[in-house]
Amino acid sequence: MDKMVELFGGGMMSPVPDPYPVYRKLRAEEPVFTFDGPLGPCSMVTRYDDVLAALKDAETFSSKGNARGIGLVMGRTILEMDGKEHLRQRRIVTPAFSPRALRAGLDEVVVRVVNQLIDEFSRDGRAELVQQFTFTFPLRVIAHVLGVPISDFHQFHHLALDLLAIAEDPVRGLDAAQKLVGYLQPILDERRRDPRDDLVSTLLHAEVEGERLTDEEVLGFLRLLLPAGAETTYRLTGSLIFALLSHPKVLEEATADRTVLPLAIEETLRWESAVQYVSRETTVDTEISGVAVPAGALLMLGIGSANRDESRFVDPDLFDPRRGDVSAHLAFGFGEHFCLGSNLARLEATTALMALLDRLPNLRFEPGAESTMVGMAFRSPDRLPVLFDPER
Repeated sequence: MDKMVELFGGGMMSPVPDPYPVYRKLRAEEPVFTFDGPLGPCSMVTRYDDVLAALKDAETFSSKGNARGIGLVMGRTILEMDGKEHLRQRRIVTPAFSPRALRAGLDEVVVRVVNQLIDEFSRDGRAELVQQFTFTFPLRVIAHVLGVPISDFHQFHHLALDLLAIAEDPVRGLDAAQKLVGYLQPILDERRRDPRDDLVSTLLHAEVEGERLTDEEVLGFLRLLLPAGAETTYRLTGSLIFALLSHPKVLEEATADRTVLPLAIEETLRWESAVQYVSRETTVDTEISGVAVPAGALLMLGIGSANRDESRFVDPDLFDPRRGDVSAHLAFGFGEHFCLGSNLARLEATTALMALLDRLPNLRFEPGAESTMVGMAFRSPDRLPVLFDPER
C-alpha cells in the first residue's frame, strides 16, 4: 500500500478529498498503475478507452476478481459470476428493478419515504442533509423491495458500510457479515414457511435449472442488494445536492425548469461517481495501453478516473449538465454487469431533488459551514449543512 499512500495520501477507504489530479497524472504517465494492495498485487486502469474495453470484454476480463475482495464477506454472488451462470442468477432479481416495477407502485414508496424524512426538518429552516436525509432514505426503499423489516436504519446502514470496508479492514468487514447473517436468517426461515409479496420470498422460492436457491445463495443476494441499494444511491443523491448547491446558476436553472434535473443527475454520475472502481481478473495474458498484463492479474478499473478523462470529455473537471456527452459516463458500468439498480437510483435521486426543491425554498449552503467531497473507493459529501425558508 506504500505506493497508494504516497500518491493519494491514504488507502482505499480513506477520506481522500480530491483524487482527480492523481488520476490525471496516471492517465498521462502510468495508465496501468501496479501496487501492492491489502489483498495482494493489483493494477489500477485509469483511461476511459481501456476501462470501457475491459467492461465490454468479459471473456478476457472476468468478474471473478470480485471473489478476492467483496466476495469474502458477501459470499458467492452475481458480482463474481460470468456468462450463462451470471445471466441465470440475474434473471431472478431483474424484474424487481425493472421500469415496469418502478411504475407499479415502487415510485409511490420512494415519494412517501422522501417526504416523511423531509417532514422531520422542513419547519426548522436548517438541516444537515447527509445524516437527516440522504443517509437512510435509499436503505428504507431497498428494505421495502426486499421485504426486510429494519427498525434502526442508521445502525443498519453503518453495518452495510462496514461490510464494504473489507479491503481496508478485513476484521470489521467479516464481523459485519456475521452480524448481517444473524439478522437475516430468521427472516429467511419465516419467509420459507410463509411467503409474502417481496423479493426475499421470490429468492427463496425461485428455481435455477430446476433447483431452488440455498439459504447461503439467498443470503449472498441480500448481502449484495442491501448495501448496494443503500450505499450507492445515498452517495449519488448527496453528490447531486452538493453539485447543485456548489453551482448556484445550475441550481437556479433546475429549480425553474425541472427537465434539467435528469441532465444534472447524469452529469453528477460522471463528475463524482459514487463507486470509483470495479474489480476484474484477467483470464489470459493481455495488453492494456501498451502494458503487458499477465493472466490472473487483479485489476481495479478506475470508473472515477475514466469519467474525468480529458480524451473523452471536454473540460472533464467542470460540472456541466448541458455537455453533449453527459450520458457517456461509466458510473453504472457497461455490458453484462451493468448496474441492476440504475433505474431505481435515478428514480430515487430525481424524487429526492424534486421534493427538496418543492418543499425547501431558497435552499443553500449554511454560510461558514464546510461540506467536502471525500472518499476514494466510494465518494460523496461528508456533510451537507443547509439553510432554507421554513415550511409552514
